[in-house]
Amino acid sequence: MGYNIPKLPNREEDSNKGSFGKILNVSGSEFMTGAAYLSSVSALKVGAGYVELASHKNALQVTSTLAPEIVLAPLENIYEILKTSTVLLIGCGLSTTDEAVKIFKNTIKAAKNLPTVIDADGLNILAENNIKLPENTILTPHPKEASRLLECSLEGILKDKKKAAKDISKKYDCITVLKSHRTIVTSPNGEMYINNTGNSALAKAGSGDILAGMIAGFLAQKMNKFDAAVLGVYLHGIAGDLAKEDLTAYGVLATDTIRYIPLAIKYLLNN
Repeated sequence: MGYNIPKLPNREEDSNKGSFGKILNVSGSEFMTGAAYLSSVSALKVGAGYVELASHKNALQVTSTLAPEIVLAPLENIYEILKTSTVLLIGCGLSTTDEAVKIFKNTIKAAKNLPTVIDADGLNILAENNIKLPENTILTPHPKEASRLLECSLEGILKDKKKAAKDISKKYDCITVLKSHRTIVTSPNGEMYINNTGNSALAKAGSGDILAGMIAGFLAQKMNKFDAAVLGVYLHGIAGDLAKEDLTAYGVLATDTIRYIPLAIKYLLNN
């Protein structure tokens, strides 16, 4: 809506993994291990140079088996890792236990103004607590999470999603990615993008974790936060569209969507 799809970030040949950013991903928990893997690997799939996952030992074990490219760390190492990170991703499958709330609050405080993406349980914790967010924050709620953030009914969100997205951006001084059939991206100063890619194949568990990781991956490559959000949303939808063509909307899993991210990037490069 009145906003061109941003170009992919440049990739200079004379580069190394540090050239494309380091993401600290604080995601996953004892019984929600998949979110840690999905959000981490999707950031690498869009070009981030380095992802370090700090999580519960169960999530670390799953991730190490599925993606040896991801660096693993215990939760007590978060504050040391933040010193060398360029982006923080937090909340995917984090849970809302007392320990998770403590981890979230302390990590956000320590992040200062590090570019930050908050998803899933991070949003639920934020809705219940008075927390000052980093200046460069992107929130990625679905409608129910949006209703918690705005302390209103789900029906109110669904009645006017554009207004809801704008209200979240104003309340939290952030970029908002309100996920739906036509995902809306808004900024505090009134920018708005309405996405037209994607389909019901993406209505599966883990899809939001992938989107959060993709956005964080583009932030790590020094895109501005609105462009990173728009490009992540657009390419996430294209990956879903390409996956649907091959697997049908019924059969696409989140892990399938990840496999189609490079093809979505290739599509954008060729069009």
